[in-house]
Amino acid sequence: MDEGTPDHSTISRTRRLIDIDTHREVFSWVLGLLAERGLLRGKRLGIDATTLEANAAMRSIVRRDTGESYEQFLCGLAKASGIKTPTREDLARLDRKRKKRTSNKEWKSPADEDARIAKMKDGRTHLAHKAEQAVDVETGAVVAVTLQAADQGDTQTMRETLCEAGEQVATVAGEAKSEGVNPEGPKEVVLDKGYQEQPTRLRISRGASPRAINCLYSDG
Repeated sequence: MDEGTPDHSTISRTRRLIDIDTHREVFSWVLGLLAERGLLRGKRLGIDATTLEANAAMRSIVRRDTGESYEQFLCGLAKASGIKTPTREDLARLDRKRKKRTSNKEWKSPADEDARIAKMKDGRTHLAHKAEQAVDVETGAVVAVTLQAADQGDTQTMRETLCEAGEQVATVAGEAKSEGVNPEGPKEVVLDKGYQEQPTRLRISRGASPRAINCLYSDG
């Protein structure tokens, strides 16, 4: 406790060398410690998502059907329109005139095929991933994190995150030396307006048996 904390790069670089199964083991172990110390309840969860820029450039995308690059694709369009030797200015002008420039159904990143073309919060378009977190509202403990396609809407992804969180809570309740964790898993989930297409009551079937969970919506 009297030693300094490690540099951020020590953790961020080392974690890339650790396999996903080990990450899950450590995550579950930490949840068990939180439960033993009364820092996990699991009755009411808050779920929210954020879009993370992928380590892949938009200029590197290729067509899913032909494998040609975006520049090669534009050159083909330019030649089809009568421009025999298109310049970069010609290609840029042609690109601006196109109504629909890129689609995840047509384009992919050869370096990261799980990345999706998505609009970030600042309005820019990038290849990205979507991370969604479930947090214990009473204590602030992170109960589950899922990584999903960035082009999927919140209402499409939250069920998987909720099921993952429910399993974590139920597992910890059965193993931890604490009576404070709800053994039946979450009863309520708090969501922001981005999830409001969801009904006010959900049924999840992952786990021992189907359960109903109330949805509460907040402005924050």
